[in-house]
Amino acid sequence: MTDFTSLGLIEPLLRAVTAEGYTQATPIQASTIPLTLEGRDVLGLAQTGTGKTAAFALPILQRLSETRVRTPARCMRTLILTPTRELAVQIGDGFTAYGANLPLRRTVIHGGVGQMPQVKAIARGTEVLIATPGRLLDLMAQGHAKLDAVEIFVLDEADRMLDMGFFRDVRKVVAALPKERQTLLFSATMPDAVAELAGSILRPDAARVEVAPQSSTVDRIDQRVLFVERGDKRNLLVDLLQQDGAIERTIVFARTKHGADRVAEHLRKAGVAAEALHGNKSQTARQKALDEFRTGRLRALVATDIAARGIDIDRITHVINFDLPNEPESYVHRIGRTARAGTDGIALSFCDAEELAYLKAIEKTIRRSVEIHEDHRYHAANIADIHNRIRAGKAKPPAPPRRQGRPGGAPPSPAPAKFGQGNHGGPSHNNHTGGKPHEGKSHTRQAPTPANDGSQPMRRSGGGQQAPRRFGGGRPRGGSEAA
Repeated sequence: MTDFTSLGLIEPLLRAVTAEGYTQATPIQASTIPLTLEGRDVLGLAQTGTGKTAAFALPILQRLSETRVRTPARCMRTLILTPTRELAVQIGDGFTAYGANLPLRRTVIHGGVGQMPQVKAIARGTEVLIATPGRLLDLMAQGHAKLDAVEIFVLDEADRMLDMGFFRDVRKVVAALPKERQTLLFSATMPDAVAELAGSILRPDAARVEVAPQSSTVDRIDQRVLFVERGDKRNLLVDLLQQDGAIERTIVFARTKHGADRVAEHLRKAGVAAEALHGNKSQTARQKALDEFRTGRLRALVATDIAARGIDIDRITHVINFDLPNEPESYVHRIGRTARAGTDGIALSFCDAEELAYLKAIEKTIRRSVEIHEDHRYHAANIADIHNRIRAGKAKPPAPPRRQGRPGGAPPSPAPAKFGQGNHGGPSHNNHTGGKPHEGKSHTRQAPTPANDGSQPMRRSGGGQQAPRRFGGGRPRGGSEAA
């Protein structure tokens, strides 16, 4: 491990890092912080939970503090683009914590809430803007945000941003950025096609940092597969939660928003404290569910893939794949939600006959066989037998059913095109509500609803409208400070 003091960080940042309880940099931090301080473009790939946010937040804060210039009205010096509201809030909290000793401002904007507090927050300019794509494009179209002064551009969760419905939006944002800038891309996974596409916005001498083999799974996660008939999945889930007291806090992954709602309702009827988390939920409902899950009032959070991108919560003991994803990389990212901060974790995957092809692809990607767990009353021996024959090369998995969209309900991504090309008649960013991820249907832009709803996460609930708060206004609570 590398000590933070050896990375060339300035004293105010080192004090903030120490105050957060960190002394040793993770591999992704140790590799990328020096490169970013040098002004290099970086493509950083690492498993989830390895500290990617600090890997770009710390050097960005240092570079901004070393070149103090006045930020023009409605502009920002650093733009961080992220796919979900929750992730935007958490990145904002990270910047607040690490920048506690620096006189820099940060602002978070996202959809699902009224835009006026956000408009006022960026009216005087801000050093750091963390944004979801749709809301940013909405404010740009209305003349409330300009990208002329951007010096550093960060595309976080780049694989999902590009591969799950945000391609056109990202392309529009990139087209509005200055040619001369530093670009950083960070992601837990990066399939080759998406990496090639993302590489088109990096300089030719960009550094690629991959601290672990792509799609490798966290070593401390105990992975098991439970073969079960599709109609028995919900009953099996209830059995596990009622009989296994070791499942203290779990994320249950469902393929669709409707499926997540049904699973959560079934758990509540069985006496298990559970809520669903997906794009159809209001921002207030999503944040309430996250806060209750974080504090332990909820035992299970039933989420779609896109919504779960914003979850950064320690002490998650189990991840349960109620539906197996049809993308192996999604499996890697899902199970990485457990075994964080040096703890162990367990990943349980339900697999019916239609999902055997997905399981085969997952095992091929992670280069290991997932242990079969038979000790439950819904074990489907016939499905296990087919799987064993597939492993032995004596059978082929049944063709999975044709489903609409990707895991979590996101529509298939459009064919790749180079950044900077026209939209070619594609839908504009107005087809979805200010930063809300696509999850299986198009969204009609609606007029913002007035609310003192904490659109700026740096403002505590009950506060009035105000300009972006300077760093140092208190340590983050682990979630949004929004009402």
